[in-house]
Amino acid sequence: MDTKFAYWVPNVSGGLVITDWPMKTDWSWEYNKKLAQTAEQVGFDYGLAQARFFGSYNAEQQLEALSVANALASHTEKLRLIGAVHPGQWKPGPIANFVATADHISKGRFHLNVVSGWFKDEYTRFGEPWLDHDERYERSEEFIQVLKGLWTEDLFSFNGRFYQIDQAPCEPKPASPPDIFQGGNSQRARRMAARVSDWFFINGGSLEKIKSIIDDVKGYADAYGTEPPKIGVNAFVIARDTEAEAKQVLENIIEHATEEAVEGFKEQVRQAGQSSPEGEGMWDDSDFRDLVQYNDGFKTGLIGTKEQIVERIRQLDAIGVDLVLTGFLHFTDDLPAFGREIIPAVRKAEPLPSVRAAVPA
Repeated sequence: MDTKFAYWVPNVSGGLVITDWPMKTDWSWEYNKKLAQTAEQVGFDYGLAQARFFGSYNAEQQLEALSVANALASHTEKLRLIGAVHPGQWKPGPIANFVATADHISKGRFHLNVVSGWFKDEYTRFGEPWLDHDERYERSEEFIQVLKGLWTEDLFSFNGRFYQIDQAPCEPKPASPPDIFQGGNSQRARRMAARVSDWFFINGGSLEKIKSIIDDVKGYADAYGTEPPKIGVNAFVIARDTEAEAKQVLENIIEHATEEAVEGFKEQVRQAGQSSPEGEGMWDDSDFRDLVQYNDGFKTGLIGTKEQIVERIRQLDAIGVDLVLTGFLHFTDDLPAFGREIIPAVRKAEPLPSVRAAVPA
């Protein structure tokens, strides 16, 4: 199997779960540099640095995502780094030049995750307007169109609702086209992914839900005459010697959840998927237990023995998932163990037949 693996770069404090249960994870630069080198050595393909500017879900300390991803690229040789950026907080012209520069520094290993935004405070408290759900995706789509134009045309012009570009250069061009990633679960996000993105990140979920989203995106791509994006899915991994041990770790995390922070996050994300016109999107059906891992990573089902996790990844591959984006409680121990034990087992595994119809959860 050729499933790709990414890990969440822990460049913000608090790890990947909103809990007071002890974890062996740190947010500092030196820790992240060593972790990226370890991830590269044990077979990870990508590292994704998240963008936060205000404390949320225990993330009071934040190392800026683009800076971290670019710096990690200079301390690794094969690992591909993805930096997150929020349109509205950044302008596409300077970002186009930043990414082109990072592409030269990394020799083609720097990519961009365009985040349409769910955290209202990070806009309004910086003095930026907070747009409706679909408007945020419309802005992101224009943002990507401008990036691609600046990267490919000598002088690029664009007249959109959010961006007006007049004969603008971007030199040097990227030596190799950076991949554009985006997240989202709503219908608007799916349409955007089908039109302009190379990769589509999906929150964790059941096989049935993930498959329905993939089918929608491919349907939109067929309608637009575009190449459908590759699919990445978020998953929180708890691999232990027995299923009972893994489930006990999960219960420990949830039992010691930081209740105030989880409830605060729940209130913040009401501005995201639940505010889409159809009421479906990221976190639209997430309860307190789900939100302890803030991208619904428990739902994906990578919790159990090594063999159970490998089998679940085979099932994800069969429904069209190209990349698994992993998070861990103890990045210090769990990430290298995943690379040594699970990634090679997946590489050796025979793929299951592709699933064309909807599948049970």
